[in-house]
Amino acid sequence: MRVAVTGSTGRLGSALVAALADAPFTGPRGPVAWTRVDLDLDAPAGVAAALDRDKPEVVVHTAAWTDVDGCARDPELALRRNGVATGVLATACKERAVDLLIVSTNEVFAGDRQDRVAYAPTDATAPPNAYGRSKLAGEHAATDAFERGSGMGSLGIARTAWLFGPPGRDFPHKILDAASKALAEGQPLRVVGDEWGTPTYAADVADAIVELLAEDALPGVHHLVNGDIATRATWAEDVLARLCVQAAVEPVPATTWARASEPPGWGVLAPTPLPGGEPMRSWKAAMADYAPILKRERAAAAAASAVATAPTAPTAR
Repeated sequence: MRVAVTGSTGRLGSALVAALADAPFTGPRGPVAWTRVDLDLDAPAGVAAALDRDKPEVVVHTAAWTDVDGCARDPELALRRNGVATGVLATACKERAVDLLIVSTNEVFAGDRQDRVAYAPTDATAPPNAYGRSKLAGEHAATDAFERGSGMGSLGIARTAWLFGPPGRDFPHKILDAASKALAEGQPLRVVGDEWGTPTYAADVADAIVELLAEDALPGVHHLVNGDIATRATWAEDVLARLCVQAAVEPVPATTWARASEPPGWGVLAPTPLPGGEPMRSWKAAMADYAPILKRERAAAAAASAVATAPTAPTAR
């Protein structure tokens, strides 16, 4: 099976490329890693050229503008990147009978439900912010393209939430940076305690997507999240404990800081069954695997910083 991945250098995209490389059904050539450089999702000609060049049987669309505050400041750009571009890709895939799996978000839901029941794929959507609206527009555009287009091809939608893992500064990295600053100032680490979600390891989502593809179970809406839930504050406590950082966490309301975007207060997704019948593991189990990676990354960054700031020896004349 020839599988192409958009956003292949991002957190989920890079994890998926690695997982697909180990999957027997991708063959000796492995997956096709598409970046924004060689796949201009805003231009139909670029999408068509990439599909015709690489001839994938399935495209997994992980590319997105995920800066939620940036989306709030420029909702038109968010809609073009996350909504219109997804529709362009879906139309081109449908025309070529190429299956498509698009990655979406928990932020398509309002996040204001008081019954504390996790959102199922069948629950009504009502995004509270520009990011969620742009991602929901992408879901609708892809659905419309596959419903109205001629030819074969299947569409799947995979929603996830609170992704962590390499590369880049994910929530655990940000918490560790903030903890260092708080300790230096002799202050507690203030973290939002009234925003609930499902921390999810990107590598686990990648493995779940591989399972969907391997078992020909792509169609439909899938909620791919690790088990159990947390607040930002309880997640921060877990991160600090695993890296032996002695910083006190003080839970505070989300209204403590003004933000351009309003995240869902209750952003919990109900995981959908995977073909093999085994649910994704708990986020704490995933954090146990991620902690050693996190430690190595922090140590490497500290070493690089020390080298960069070290005084240079005078040049002999």
